[in-house]
Amino acid sequence: MDTDSGEFQEKRLAHREEAERFYGALAATEQKVRVGMEASGQARWFERLLMEMQFELWIGDAMEIQRKRGRKQKTDRQDAQHILSLMLKDDFPQIWVPSWENRDLRQLLWHRHRMVQARTRIMNQLQAVALNEGLRCKKRLWRAGGRQQLESFRLAPWASRRRHDLLELLDRLNPTIAELSQAIEQEAEKHPEARRLMTHPGVGALTALAFVPIIGNAERFSRGKQVASYLGLVPLEKSSGNRRRLGHITKQGSSMLRFLLVEAAQVTVRSLPEWRSQYFGLTLRRGRKTAKVAMARRLAIRLYWMWRQGWDYQQWRSSVRTQDSPEIAMVRGRTSRN
Repeated sequence: MDTDSGEFQEKRLAHREEAERFYGALAATEQKVRVGMEASGQARWFERLLMEMQFELWIGDAMEIQRKRGRKQKTDRQDAQHILSLMLKDDFPQIWVPSWENRDLRQLLWHRHRMVQARTRIMNQLQAVALNEGLRCKKRLWRAGGRQQLESFRLAPWASRRRHDLLELLDRLNPTIAELSQAIEQEAEKHPEARRLMTHPGVGALTALAFVPIIGNAERFSRGKQVASYLGLVPLEKSSGNRRRLGHITKQGSSMLRFLLVEAAQVTVRSLPEWRSQYFGLTLRRGRKTAKVAMARRLAIRLYWMWRQGWDYQQWRSSVRTQDSPEIAMVRGRTSRN
């Protein structure tokens, strides 16, 4: 669509080569070009192509675009026409897009996270082999004595092959994970925000470095509740009239950061007496799983306010003594009602 002349052209680009030729021809005209698309995966090459040609790219919220459609029919042609109409009406739900440096840093975090998950699956299989042979030593299995016992079992040929391969994979993953962990610590030292968040008890380099690139910019959010909602730590709500219905958490954000926040919150509970008392109170009323998620949500809000105010943990504690923060006021209000 040429917004100056109103000329409209429709063309289907079936392959990557056709897209490169089409947008290359637009770049040759030296005109200002704006492209809109839904947020989706497997589109890095397209974003990089438009960036190299210095085109303006708008990426929209797929769910919000679908909500604005109002029709149940869906084809690629109708999707393109709908996105064009939203852009012409200045009603396109554009979302924040991280930089390429931000995305590459996320790849480091995700790579280590997946490697740890793979190592955990391997260790669980080896624990099953040990249990089948009557050896129950839990974490001691990974010490020198436990591994020697595991390797000394007389197994059937294919069971022995499985044990050998799993131990070999475990030996290859451990140094890789250690190398990635060291790289994460080095990257955390390069980011002042991550170093500031690491001063909070229970928050290490991995959690702090994951929090910074995934949130992106603290100014994107005006309240801590929005951060909790962005990370999927708020309950699903389906209320009507005077009846309020709350379900499980939405899990709409980064699953990796939710996992890290839950792990870090449990360390914080063991480190701070006020967090420990609140955790045990929630455990008695709602159960351990709900209490863990609640403390992870509290930790996410705490880290957000530390980042936005530019405070480390000691500065945060000093500010709490002088005046109540929004988070502390919310906790006290809930306690008084109970």
